Amino acid sequence: MPLTRFGLERQTGRPVTGDSAEDIPLPFPLQDGERVILLCRRHWWFLWPRTILWLILALVPVVVAVWLLSEIGVLDDLGLFFWGLVLIWLIVWAVRLFLNWYRYQNDIWVITNQRIVDSFKPHPFSLRVGTADLVNVQDMSIEKSGIISTLLDFGDVVCQTAGTGQQFRIAGVPDPRAVQLLVDKERDRERTREQ
Repeated sequence: MPLTRFGLERQTGRPVTGDSAEDIPLPFPLQDGERVILLCRRHWWFLWPRTILWLILALVPVVVAVWLLSEIGVLDDLGLFFWGLVLIWLIVWAVRLFLNWYRYQNDIWVITNQRIVDSFKPHPFSLRVGTADLVNVQDMSIEKSGIISTLLDFGDVVCQTAGTGQQFRIAGVPDPRAVQLLVDKERDRERTREQ
């Protein structure tokens, strides 16, 4: 099935559900009869403040250096050497900004009608995928800490799984109550289907 790129969720930071979730390319294969119910990634708060800070850290030293060197009259003497250093400095920061965006875009949680999948790709040559079957999810809780997460309504959904006693954490997700409710509903539906 042909898949398109991320849609509304990219701009809003809200989870993608329904038909739009089916169109998103996933870094893992779906099982037979499995369908995507919800795809979510961290709240925009985890991307934009760091991006803005890094832009400031990248640009302010260049502006200050250009101003200072032109005030003391040596900017023209430094010529290509100075602008070469500026170019290298900006390339390093551009790579950091790209990897920050890349990590944000590729840190996703997918809730299907059969399982919860945590997929994280910190750079193009690394991928970590963890799954938990919905029927193995025993207890769920929401964790919010701090004024920012309360005001912007994001937090963690922590799922305790059966068997190994491990926790499956959906971290920094927008509207964690809705995510918890959806997982709860799908878990109950999957359990009744198996009986």
